[in-house]
Amino acid sequence: MLNTVLIVLHLIVSMILIVFILLHSGRGGGLSDMFGGVGGSSMAGSTVVERNLDRMTVIVALIFSFTTILLSMRL
Repeated sequence: MLNTVLIVLHLIVSMILIVFILLHSGRGGGLSDMFGGVGGSSMAGSTVVERNLDRMTVIVALIFSFTTILLSMRL
């Protein structure tokens, strides 16, 4: 029962992590330009969005790592 819950949680967290990584701006702007800012007109707003996206990505990555370790010990 606990294994099933961990696997479902792991799958959900991995999908969220993929979305967050794709939202990060790369060298050419990336997908975050669609949601984060309008062509760099408000630099303060886009940097706050990027900073919050970085924090959320780190938190989700830590949860992903934790569930990976738990699953490796349970299986």
